[in-house]
Amino acid sequence: MARFNSLENWLKWQEGIHPREIDLGLERVARVFKILNPENVKPPTIIVAGTNGKGSCIAFLESIYRAQGYRVGAYTSPHILKYNERIRIDGRSVNDDVICQAFDRIDEVRNEDSLSYFEFGTLAALDIFWRSDLDVQLLEIGLGGRLDAVNIINADTVLITSICIDHVDWLGETREAIAYEKAGVFRADVPAVIGDLDPPKALLSCALKKNTPLYRINKEFSFQNKTNNWDWFCSANKKREYLSLPEPALKGEHQYRNASAVLMAIIEMEAFLPVSEGSIYKGLETVHLKGRFQLIDGDIPVLLDVAHNPQAVRVLVEYLMKMYSDKKIYAVFSMMKDKDIKTVIEIISPVINHWFISPLNSPRAASQAAVKDCFEQNNLENASFGYRSFSESFLAAQESAEAGDIIVVFGSFYLVAEYFLKKLN
Repeated sequence: MARFNSLENWLKWQEGIHPREIDLGLERVARVFKILNPENVKPPTIIVAGTNGKGSCIAFLESIYRAQGYRVGAYTSPHILKYNERIRIDGRSVNDDVICQAFDRIDEVRNEDSLSYFEFGTLAALDIFWRSDLDVQLLEIGLGGRLDAVNIINADTVLITSICIDHVDWLGETREAIAYEKAGVFRADVPAVIGDLDPPKALLSCALKKNTPLYRINKEFSFQNKTNNWDWFCSANKKREYLSLPEPALKGEHQYRNASAVLMAIIEMEAFLPVSEGSIYKGLETVHLKGRFQLIDGDIPVLLDVAHNPQAVRVLVEYLMKMYSDKKIYAVFSMMKDKDIKTVIEIISPVINHWFISPLNSPRAASQAAVKDCFEQNNLENASFGYRSFSESFLAAQESAEAGDIIVVFGSFYLVAEYFLKKLN
């Protein structure tokens, strides 16, 4: 008999049963998955790791493979509105019943093994995917790589996006330390595509030690932007070029780097999954992802972005300066307390006319007092506090802005979710 009959109850239970919200390590998860899937059945697999850009790369891969007609499973985190968004098949979130059935199977075989919320979700995605007759599964590393639950799976190709400072309590305080954790997904003779423009030495040395073939941006592959299109080149053993590619539907200069790395991964997977040039074009044009430079049109347009660390916010600043340098920009903002809030504010403050600080209903969220202290440390006074909800802070921003201005909602997945919840209610 199932422990619970609703997804909501399963998730509430999972949030409280494990002693640590984040518990890195593979032993428990691997043991349970071996019982669930003793023959280790899996579809061709791409694992995507990195600090920023993982969700975008998964979205590009998903869009291109679906354009080719493949049956695609994608596992990502966190979600924005519904937990089901984390587990998709053919672009659609799987339904509550499918997830609950997977949770029940996991619960029945885990015995004395305690599992975290994320580990339950990862096992559910893997269990659902191997039972679903997929052509390919796309798995996003949640945190780090070496000890992340996804790493129990041996990928056929690995893609590493950017590497920057984030999750320092778990991954280390330097890019080299973080790169070592990311490189934990490397395997001997399994190609690894590197989308970081300046890959840390630890990434390269780990690849050499593990005999992992590397394909690096601006080395083995590259791209060139033109006026209304772009070209992609591979100079490695599989020489290839795609000319006059359409601009990616995901906006921002960084998306060319993400798409370029994705094309290299697709080339590395072509023995399993051949893809036509036409499908690449279609996939680039039709890709969609919530909360990444997502523009909501209106008299006062709203730009949604989940940027929550210094590197991602620098990219956001570049985009705002390129696209909206002639407009007043109002920010609705909040962050998690474990993030580098002071540096984020310092980076983007030159382009923000006024800030509206929103509360967030999460124990991980920074308090209003903590955020205010970061503004004071940056000697900034153009911020308003004291709102009781996201709706209040957003309404204040709307009332301050005029037609032609723009509101930017950024700093956290939770904050972008609040915007969509507001629109639904």
